[in-house]
Amino acid sequence: MMRKLAAEFVGTFTLVLVGCGSVVLAGFGIIGQEGIAWAFGLAIVAMAYGIGPVSGCHVNPAVSFGAWIAGRMPTGEMLGYWIAQCAGAIVGAGVLLVIASGGPNYSLAQHGLGQNGYGLGHSPGDYNLISCAVFEVVATFIFVTTILGVTQKNAPQQLAGLAIGLTLAAIHIVGIQVTGVSVNPARSLGPAVWVLGDAIGQLWLFIAAPMVGAALAGCAFRVKLLSEDD
Repeated sequence: MMRKLAAEFVGTFTLVLVGCGSVVLAGFGIIGQEGIAWAFGLAIVAMAYGIGPVSGCHVNPAVSFGAWIAGRMPTGEMLGYWIAQCAGAIVGAGVLLVIASGGPNYSLAQHGLGQNGYGLGHSPGDYNLISCAVFEVVATFIFVTTILGVTQKNAPQQLAGLAIGLTLAAIHIVGIQVTGVSVNPARSLGPAVWVLGDAIGQLWLFIAAPMVGAALAGCAFRVKLLSEDD
């Protein structure tokens, strides 16, 4: 179990450092929205093959929740994953802050850490709460459905990491202007802990909405609606 938790810590640490780092250190003016999307997607591909054999590479409390609802994960293991994932995200965002703070023009208050947000001045495209909530629920449903689908029996396991990473990249290409894309409560928690203020005040949405989307996906597999497993 400790190896699984260590893997989830490292995987979530990497996702936040690389994904949010692409926003903070390279950003829209250098690599653009597509570059940021690929940074998140490729981080997942790397970790899927790097730590997947150890923990399954959930690196996301919503993914673990969906797997639990689908009947693929015991409760105690899910709770342990949540702790490791959140810790990894917080440490990853903290390391990113240390790196970014060494730059001559960086300000935490002005530039943040790639935190998610909704509404005027917080959503990259100033999308309102309803739009952001709907996006996060639907995008997480799609993401967790992909994960549960490509890891079920008879699915091509060798391609699972690639399919999952490409799905996350596609979701980011579509949704960065809406919320900055969470689909992962730990990914949202990590930067918010350091940025504080409105990032913490709006964090509830990026915990609740991904969990709802993951629950819907998990239920679809639990009742065999989308599952090939007997």
